[in-house]
Amino acid sequence: MRVKDEQKAALIQEKAIEMIVREGFDGLSMHKLAKAVDISVSTIYIYFKNREDLLNQLYIDVMAVFVRETLQDFDPEMDFEAGLWLQWRNRFRYIQRYPLHYLFSEQFRHSPLIRHPAIGKDAFRQAMQQFTANAIRRKQIPELPVEVYWALAYGPFYTLVGFHVHNNPFFDKPFKLSEALLKQTFERTILSLKIV
Repeated sequence: MRVKDEQKAALIQEKAIEMIVREGFDGLSMHKLAKAVDISVSTIYIYFKNREDLLNQLYIDVMAVFVRETLQDFDPEMDFEAGLWLQWRNRFRYIQRYPLHYLFSEQFRHSPLIRHPAIGKDAFRQAMQQFTANAIRRKQIPELPVEVYWALAYGPFYTLVGFHVHNNPFFDKPFKLSEALLKQTFERTILSLKIV
């Protein structure tokens, strides 16, 4: 039995993420991936049982980085405004550091693959639920359906990130998201959530 090489496994995963971001899930085949990494197809199967196992492991590993980065210095007991701003900043930093991971997770998030039993409830989701519940209990925000809360709290953030990551000019001018612009948007967003 051949010994697993962690660097080779990481390279396989990074190349798979690149392929999925460029070509979608249908563009990922084990043969194309092996060629991109310059290994044999059988070498991939030392690390992953099959394509589905590779995809699930990619998502689990990418989400582990996301959770680590976004929960840095975050505590569900934080004041709502301070905690939400920290979430915006942490998420923006994560997207800047790991743009391919972000684009991959966006594709995966809208895929039926996310419902696979290997992908369980994570620490991030639990922290966010507790944070929101605390803010409602303290009467910092109203009780809203989770979809409405998400749209108000993160919709503006992810719209700006979409313009930034895809360099989508809205009025024929290039768009670059800065922390100052992020803060300005956050200040308007927080007004829509607070109980007045």
